Amino acid sequence: MTDTATPAQIRDVMPFAVLIGIELLEAGPELVRGRLQWSAERCTAGGVMHGGAMMALADTCGGACAFLNLPAGALGTATIESKTNFMRAVRDGAITATTRPLHAGRTMIVLETELALDDGALAAKVTQSQAFHYPRGREQR
Repeated sequence: MTDTATPAQIRDVMPFAVLIGIELLEAGPELVRGRLQWSAERCTAGGVMHGGAMMALADTCGGACAFLNLPAGALGTATIESKTNFMRAVRDGAITATTRPLHAGRTMIVLETELALDDGALAAKVTQSQAFHYPRGREQR
């Protein structure tokens, strides 16, 4: 799937990403970009985009990037740790996520995602670790 799948096809295998309206713009092993439009349904009090919506975008892009970096024999990934620093509120427009791998090993990958407003201002930065899943008894050593 990864050699010929479009960003939309990769996103479409993640039902939650589809449900909340995430759009994948670009998807490759070294860079994944996604976008989430502001809407009242994605907000907390005062018309500010909910932090969970922002984190869902980062996790979706991180998951796609991790998947696109699967080692030989690995079947999938799971987020095992995620840290978010919020810099500013999102009150309109959209946020764009840019995810890059920081380190990829045999058992896990560490990724960094920047979430930016339409004007390029940094809204949040997310660092996460994702574990690679192997068939039972076939973990890479």
